[in-house]
Amino acid sequence: MLRSVYTALLYVFAPMALAGTALRGLRDPAYRERLSERFGFTQAAAPARQRRIWIHAVSVGEVQAAAPLVRALLKRYPQHSFLITTATPTGAQRVRALFSDSVTHAYLPYDLPGAVRRFLDRVQPSLAIVMEREIWPNLFGECERREIPILLASARISARSAVRHQKFAALFSAALSHNVIVAAQTQQDAGRYRAIGAQRVLVTGNVKFDIEVPQAARETGEQLRLTQLANRPVWVAGSTHDDEEQQVLAAHRLVVEKQPDALLVLVPRHPNRFDTVRAWLKSEQIDFVARSRNESVTTTTSVLLVDTLGELMSFYAAADIAFVGGSLIATVGGHNLLEPAVLERPILVGPHNFNAPDIAQLMFARGAARQVDSAEQLAAAILDLYANPAARAEMGSKASAIVAENRGALSRVMELIESLLQAPSRTT
Repeated sequence: MLRSVYTALLYVFAPMALAGTALRGLRDPAYRERLSERFGFTQAAAPARQRRIWIHAVSVGEVQAAAPLVRALLKRYPQHSFLITTATPTGAQRVRALFSDSVTHAYLPYDLPGAVRRFLDRVQPSLAIVMEREIWPNLFGECERREIPILLASARISARSAVRHQKFAALFSAALSHNVIVAAQTQQDAGRYRAIGAQRVLVTGNVKFDIEVPQAARETGEQLRLTQLANRPVWVAGSTHDDEEQQVLAAHRLVVEKQPDALLVLVPRHPNRFDTVRAWLKSEQIDFVARSRNESVTTTTSVLLVDTLGELMSFYAAADIAFVGGSLIATVGGHNLLEPAVLERPILVGPHNFNAPDIAQLMFARGAARQVDSAEQLAAAILDLYANPAARAEMGSKASAIVAENRGALSRVMELIESLLQAPSRTT
């Protein structure tokens, strides 16, 4: 009964969602592409006589988190075909940047019964791997009917989300039925999934800790440091958002008062905001250059705007200090602290880290990261770290050690995948 109500509501809201996507397409043409896939009309048909592994990663962060797992799967199962679905064009762009033609990309359809059936008829997966926290009752129910196993990999759910899900326990307990295995990041996540009805739950850890730095990113970072950033104190503000960039720039102005040659590398999270951020920096009368225009940093440059995709790791590698965005504003919940950590960079982060609170708390407890609650605190922390190279090195070393100590989730998830692939699935 509850699922019927859920589906009826989806039929009401799906046209609104499609209209919203089309409107976003006025600002970002990528949102207008392949709209039919939102209703299951995907062109990503399964190759003949080849089993398919399907991975869903909703957007850029989840695609990045899935990267170690996807690379391991490509190496272990070269005889299989691979489909990665996302919900956003930026996620699609990241899939192409990371994996090129070694995988196929499609957009996940809306969770409507007909759309879900069309999608599964076309892609015919032997196994579905869903990254982190996506639960779609109709999609999961149709996978159960077709006996397609689902693995929620590196699964997490916040306390706030768990409370919301428990209000509709009957709906989610049916979705998380016997064909779904939840490979939770932590014991807390495992308990929350059990509370909303998951039946097969185990703790495997967070595959994000199995992050590897592409050699190209290290080399690009070294080259940037040598050719453009030499002898400058450099800090990166990575994956920033609107209302946060204003605080970051305010902090940088305070830093420059004491450290005039300091350079801020500003990396906005969403490509559809690049033009807006460029225009805003110009209105602020900041001496800045844009990476997309191949403009070189000069001695007078105060801000380098990275308005390109896929270069954040390279700039973390080139910098002295990393501030991880999405954390100075209450609505986002923070982004990936492990990217600067694996590069041995000292980490500064705002107070809002509910996307991965366990990682943030571990970093704070071990002295690998510092929390800053305002532009003033951010500036003070940057100036303190600039003045103390030994403290920077110690924080970076501690951050890297945390990553090393927590590796291993990838191998545990791969063992689960191997067991799930042993028995062929019925996909029709």
